[in-house]
Amino acid sequence: MEAVAKLRNCPMSARKMRLVADIIRGKDVEDALNVLRFTKKEAAGWLEKVLLSAISNWEYKQNMAVNADDHDLVVKTVLVDEAGMLKRFRPAPHGRAHRIRKRSNHVTLVVENRIPVDADYEIFDEEE
Repeated sequence: MEAVAKLRNCPMSARKMRLVADIIRGKDVEDALNVLRFTKKEAAGWLEKVLLSAISNWEYKQNMAVNADDHDLVVKTVLVDEAGMLKRFRPAPHGRAHRIRKRSNHVTLVVENRIPVDADYEIFDEEE
């Protein structure tokens, strides 16, 4: 079973985000979180939040009866696409103007479990 988390309109260039996304693609979730915590790039902070959200989404899809630590989650795919661009003008010498492009990106992260989840788990009931 897999779960998806998306980050839309992140105010950073897609090229900078891909540098960090390439590091965690295909790794175990625990290894990926450790790498992101100790990477000094700004993109690591954004990707850490998305990864934690994907883990939480995976647990929610299992009806809260399963813990993610027991099922060996792995980062299946990380997609970083360009988003809209804010265009500004900055004064330049000799009366000219230079265009400034403030880029942004969309991140899609998919996690998947390697150890299968049994259907025998009881669904958590609030009345008990």
